[in-house]
Formats: sequence, C-alpha cells, structure tokens
Amino acid sequence: MIRGLSGQGYGLDDLLEASGIPRSTYYYNLRREPRATRRELWPKVEEIFRRTANGCGYRQVMMCLRAEDGVRISGKTVLKMMREMGLRCGIRRETEYHRYNSYRGKVGRTFENLLGRDFRAGRPWEKMGTDVTEFNLGFGKAYLAPVLDFCTDEVVAWSISEHPDMAQQREMLGMLLGRKPEGARPILTSDMGWQYQSDWYCATIAGAGFVQSMSRKGNRLDNACTEGFFGHLKDEFFRHQKWDSFESFKRDLDGCIRHWNTRRRQIGLEGMTPAEYRNHALGDAA
Repeated sequence: MIRGLSGQGYGLDDLLEASGIPRSTYYYNLRREPRATRRELWPKVEEIFRRTANGCGYRQVMMCLRAEDGVRISGKTVLKMMREMGLRCGIRRETEYHRYNSYRGKVGRTFENLLGRDFRAGRPWEKMGTDVTEFNLGFGKAYLAPVLDFCTDEVVAWSISEHPDMAQQREMLGMLLGRKPEGARPILTSDMGWQYQSDWYCATIAGAGFVQSMSRKGNRLDNACTEGFFGHLKDEFFRHQKWDSFESFKRDLDGCIRHWNTRRRQIGLEGMTPAEYRNHALGDAA
C-alpha cells in the first residue's frame, strides 16, 4: 500500500510515519521476493488439475495428493498453491443445463416415488437413479443415459447416442443387467419420461429384479443425485469445449465417465473414488 501511494505523489516519509513502519523494514520487504507455497508439489497439482477439460477444485486436488502420494496437506494450503499457480475451476451454472425434457404426459405406466428424496444407501446396488441429459454441439445434439449408484456415486451403466430413443435405453439396460449382482433388488428411480413408462422398459427391469420408482412431475429434486452428476459432468468436461464429430465426442465422454468412476475422488466417499468406495463397502459387508 505504501509503495502504491508513494507512486501517486505522496511523500514516503509521511506514509512511513502514518503507518508506523520503520524505513529499514519497508525496504527489506520491498526487496524480499515472495516464497512459493510447497513448490515441489506444483507439477503434481498441475497434473491433477488438468485431468478434466475444465479443471477441478482444490478439494479434489487435496484428496488426490493425500491418496496418491501420501502428502500431508490441508485444503487451505492447496487453495493457496492453486491461487499462486493461477489455477481456477469454473463456477457452476445450473440453469444452462436444464434443457432436455422427455415428459410427454401419461403414455404408459407410472410408479410411486418410493425414495421420497432419501438417497442414502447402506450398500451398493440398493438405490439407483437414471435420466437422460442433452448436449448441444456444433454438429448437432448428443444424449447421455446413465445409471448412478447412490451408495458409491459410480456410473454403473451408460449409453451415449445421437437420439434419446428406445435403442439407447436397450444399450444402457444391456450394460446394467450384465453387471447386476445376483440376488440384488435395487430401487431404480427416474422421472416420468416416456422411455420409463413404456411397457418394454417396465417389463425388462421388473423381470431383472429392479423395483421401479418415479419422481413427481416437474420435480428435479426427487432425482437430485442424478441431476447433480449431470451438473458436475458438464462443468468439468463439457463447458467451453468443442468437438468436430459425434464419434470424437462419444470417445471423450466415455473416457470422462471412466475417469469419474476410477480417478475422481469425493469428500462424501471419504476421499475415495466411486470404484474404491464400492470395493470398500462390499468388503465391509462381507
């Protein structure tokens, strides 16, 4: 502050007297170069931050440093390092993403909201959610239909398509049923989209041992976990990025989902990745 004011015509002696700072202290700090925080960790911090297209927050960096390198470090220190390095992730922009709506009225079977916004699950394959989200791209549109395990936050099945049709649901359910543990009877919640009301969809998941649940019409909070996943995905992977073809977009989105499952750590999962937490939960259950 003294240096700034002295450059605007104020006398240095008057400024030092008003602030009570000795002249020697002023010149000592003027010559002193600021010391970088934990400079030896900067390359690793940069590598973690660049794992997703739009970067990640300081808590994600902190968890990766602790789990992957055994570094003892606080979130405040990581935040300070990232500020010194000029690394900043984007701020959530919730309303940009609420575009696709598959609701066409009552065109088939509807089901009660069994979860009642209680998304807590004691074990994997107990409570799950599905939905479809839209990506507006330069060459057209693309759609993602995932199934999210509410216990582990793991995307256990997904389909990426140019059309939100039943073919996409067949591909997604094919992956889901192929991974379902024997004897599991998960609650699978969705909105009232036309896909989830169809006779084929309802019969397929019921025959596989799933219990179908639906959120209330126009109420996204009834499937908040899945909606939250879409928000994170679009912030970290999609926003400000461009693709020349559907094939390249699908390849990168597929890689991003696998990164989410196996490398992206979460505070709510005790600093583990979804895959690590699944193994941890199943180990405790055994």
